[in-house]
Amino acid sequence: MPTAIDLAFEKGLPAAVDTERLVLGAILLDDSAFVVVAGALEAEDFSLEKHRRIFAAMHVLNERGERIDRITAANELQRLGQLESVDGISYLVSLDDGLPQIYNLDSYVRIVKEKSLTRRIILSAQRVIERALLDQEAPQTILGDAEESFLRLGDAGVKKALLTPGEIIGQFEGGLSTFLDPSKRISGVSSGFVKLDEMTSGLHPGELIILAARPAMGKTALALNIAQHIATHDQIRKPVAVFSLEMSREQLLTRMVCADARVDQQKFRLGYLNQDERRQLQMAAGRLAEAPLYIDDSPGANLMDIHAKLRRMKAENGLSLVVIDYLQLMSGRGRVENRTQEVSGLSRGLKLLAKELRVPFLVLSQLNRAPETRPAGDHIPQLSDLRESGSIEQDADMVWFIFRPEYYKPEREDLRGLAELIIAKQRNGPTGKVKMAFLRQFTKFENLADDIPA
Repeated sequence: MPTAIDLAFEKGLPAAVDTERLVLGAILLDDSAFVVVAGALEAEDFSLEKHRRIFAAMHVLNERGERIDRITAANELQRLGQLESVDGISYLVSLDDGLPQIYNLDSYVRIVKEKSLTRRIILSAQRVIERALLDQEAPQTILGDAEESFLRLGDAGVKKALLTPGEIIGQFEGGLSTFLDPSKRISGVSSGFVKLDEMTSGLHPGELIILAARPAMGKTALALNIAQHIATHDQIRKPVAVFSLEMSREQLLTRMVCADARVDQQKFRLGYLNQDERRQLQMAAGRLAEAPLYIDDSPGANLMDIHAKLRRMKAENGLSLVVIDYLQLMSGRGRVENRTQEVSGLSRGLKLLAKELRVPFLVLSQLNRAPETRPAGDHIPQLSDLRESGSIEQDADMVWFIFRPEYYKPEREDLRGLAELIIAKQRNGPTGKVKMAFLRQFTKFENLADDIPA
């Protein structure tokens, strides 16, 4: 029985060359067909290099608003120095010479797309086999990349159709009456902070929320407080994934246990605990042990790693919130010109991932030193202070800043333990400030007493 490699040599990669010629010829015959084709195909979907170059030249012409025909396509290819590589203008003429008007172009486009997808499956599988045969990487790494590769291929052929308002309402859970009644509409998951939930109506699926602050302001503490509330509160108890690129899982767990038990972390590390504190820690550890909270402390995680892990987790356990601590420690893949470009790509990728998984992403970010260098009394963070990329605020649905005035005015007794969560951007709601209490010894944020409903 022939092996897969034998079959590949014997048959070659799947392709529909004649169908590709018909598709390109249909565009040359009537350039209005380009919009139909370009909505489903990319240059890489064509099996022959000369077909890819011809289609790419057509794309350039369309973007410039020029007509697409034999002459304009030939001129564009000549300008790019590629006319000879596609067998000259005679090949362009052969594409639509004597070709009748095609009425079932969609069927031809589908055939080209299917053959393209089949080729990509074969090539992806071949790369996995080559890496496994070289035996230079851990099997888990190869398996994770393979899973990610095939998941992306599965999404590649899926194009969401445009929907009318009636179709959108029809797909809305509960129908028209629920869509029009805010009290019945599904709100976001609660953060555990009363005033914050009032301003945001919770954390919503698909949102990218950036939580930024200068070092030692409590970014990790607040993110863990929210994650812990969602995973352990009796009325919620939903799965949460935490990716920590800075702290180990043991350090995170220590923080959460001490915060829940209200035990001073320094006393815990030194072991100076009384009987009541030990009992509180045991109860807190027991609550966390039963919570659907999942922690990953892999260093240098990238989008592909996170994507693969979250897809699997959502399929197996469900998912209600993703926390990433923090953005600037993530690594991109491929070559980039500078760090700003890399961070921009990461923020955009996280937004797309949140939208795809329909889960809120709470992503921590560093600020630059601008708040420290501003005049005294003006240390409040601004959107322009986001570090290494202006695209972070563009991609985010919400941007939160933590500001603790006691950090800058330690002599002020009246500022001790007070904190502000500044909502600097909210795409679907108001901006403003939420006042909170910060218990430094427990690294824990809490509602102010006046905010808690009676």
